[in-house]
Amino acid sequence: MQWVNFLHIYQPASQADDILETVVNQSYRRVFRGLREIPTARVTLNISGALSELLMKKGYQDVIDDIRWLADNGKLEFTETAKHHPFLPFLPEDEIKRQIELNHKTNSAIFGVAYKPVAFFPPEMAYSERIGKIVAKMGYKIILLDEIAYSGKIEKAPHDHTCIIKNAEPLVALFRERRASNLIISAVARDPQTFFTALGKELSKHEYLFTGMDGETFGHHRPGLEEFLFSLVRSDAITQRFVSEIPAFFPPTETIVPIQSTWATSEYDIENNLQFHSWRDQENKIHQKQWELFELVLVAVYQSEKEPEYPVAREMLDCAVASDQFFWASNRPWWSIEMIEQGAWQLLITINTLGTAHSATKARAKKLYEDVVSLGFAWQREGKIRKESHELKEATKIPFKKRTLEAGKPEVYYAFIEFMKREMKRAAEAQNYEEAILWRDAIWKLETKNDIYDAMHATDLLRHRVPLGAIEELMDQYKTKYRTLRGGQGEDRIRKSKQ
Repeated sequence: MQWVNFLHIYQPASQADDILETVVNQSYRRVFRGLREIPTARVTLNISGALSELLMKKGYQDVIDDIRWLADNGKLEFTETAKHHPFLPFLPEDEIKRQIELNHKTNSAIFGVAYKPVAFFPPEMAYSERIGKIVAKMGYKIILLDEIAYSGKIEKAPHDHTCIIKNAEPLVALFRERRASNLIISAVARDPQTFFTALGKELSKHEYLFTGMDGETFGHHRPGLEEFLFSLVRSDAITQRFVSEIPAFFPPTETIVPIQSTWATSEYDIENNLQFHSWRDQENKIHQKQWELFELVLVAVYQSEKEPEYPVAREMLDCAVASDQFFWASNRPWWSIEMIEQGAWQLLITINTLGTAHSATKARAKKLYEDVVSLGFAWQREGKIRKESHELKEATKIPFKKRTLEAGKPEVYYAFIEFMKREMKRAAEAQNYEEAILWRDAIWKLETKNDIYDAMHATDLLRHRVPLGAIEELMDQYKTKYRTLRGGQGEDRIRKSKQ
């Protein structure tokens, strides 16, 4: 198994000073200083030019120095991206190229000769056919995609070879593995042995394992999880590789047309053509107003290229293309009126830098800004945000107990509970107490219906630990048992048992 440890870090150029300070102290400083102390460390990093610039501007030179030291000493490899984290599928080709070129220029100036990416990370792993063609034309050799982009299904992407993208040759696609990534992100695995045990037979296969996540997960979103990362990186049970090395070990043997998707896209989203709904939902009126404002400002700035105000407006527009405002207006489940207003305001002040020839467009932009903000407050005031958030949680998070025991499938529920108890006992006897605690907690969550909060479900973990045939065999035993107990008159049996 060849492991690609990919981290993505980003903060918007307009990030509040107190939030940036918190993220730096809780995550960036700890992660990169910790990696410096590990001789075997090999990490692939995507850092947006917006964040690199912000760290320099706000006085966090030490973070930049640690990243540069890791790169200069062969422990870190950079990937390319778009500078201000825009949602690329909805940008014009010229704007996509500009954002990539700006990112390269910014990071090359800050990190020096060590910044030489050959792989491209589309923000949010948002892919469309047009993205692949543009990236290939710009000379990048590899593009990083989520596994769902391979066929629209989970756990179908190959890891024993790489794939060339049709009509974007010779661009090679590497696929992030969700299950392994979620094992880390969710802290279901809390030590290397548990993680490797969860990988099971995969660990000994000649394949690549590509885990990918936000770097802020370590220390900021999950305090203390950076220690788990360090322990994985120190382990000699798995070989670490950079992204650029993978095609040499696993040459491309097929040509594919990836599915439009992001690293958050579900199979349901693809089946219903909703791959990008968190950024552009046709039923979301705020999204409609946001994109109308965005496209209005974009066209106005393009048309002002020969005007004296253009350089300032163009630079402001670069920051305004960030996708944050759309994401935080999705309400599925992410919502922030502050981020919505901030994004709309950035677009408004951008167009207001232009001259009087754009008066009518400015007036339209002002009206759209007001519409966006007023809609946001109206949604909050009328309870729409809470209602839709609740409906989404109810629709997507059904406890395992409700789906099995309470749905007339007791054999499924009890089979999984019994196997978890076996795994807990086995781990305790082996003095692997961290793993034993994991299974103990999993059983409690299933019994109390708290498993809906897990990013990596314990039943999925068990399926990769125990042969499917063994689980099915136990289910069959339980089915026979319940048929015997049930008899022909279930109601009578219950009534008599209470007498």
